Amino acid sequence: MEINFKINDNPITVDVDPNMPLLWVVRDELGLKATKYGCGRGMCGACSLHVDGNLFRSCTYPVQLAEGKEVMTLEGLSESAENLHPVQQAWLEENVPQCGYCQPGFMMAAAKLIIEIPNPTDEEIKQNISNICRCGTHPRIMKAIRRAAEINQGS
Repeated sequence: MEINFKINDNPITVDVDPNMPLLWVVRDELGLKATKYGCGRGMCGACSLHVDGNLFRSCTYPVQLAEGKEVMTLEGLSESAENLHPVQQAWLEENVPQCGYCQPGFMMAAAKLIIEIPNPTDEEIKQNISNICRCGTHPRIMKAIRRAAEINQGS
């Protein structure tokens, strides 16, 4: 079945099973590898991306639901390598990743959070970001989200 949507501001058409998870379309059909497979149940957040500005776990999101919508992956978050999104900049400044596997999902969740709550408290971060990092980089993630909020506000 042909499904039309935008990915990172580029209109595309894919001809796939409409029930295929968006994760596999993004990774295998479109070759965008930042979005990761973690648990396959929508629990860990490694596969998080934005659909029409909302955060979704793409491993459980059938591609047919993306019809006519705008999908953004980590690759589309920044304008260029020279002009990073505040979250990407903060992740680098705070040296967040250890293994790095879960970080794209965390960054997508953080980008959504600082839109909704421009200056989140630690408690608001904990309440709104349910992604899992098995390496234990949560303290650096928290610090980077606070830094991203500062950058986003022009501080």
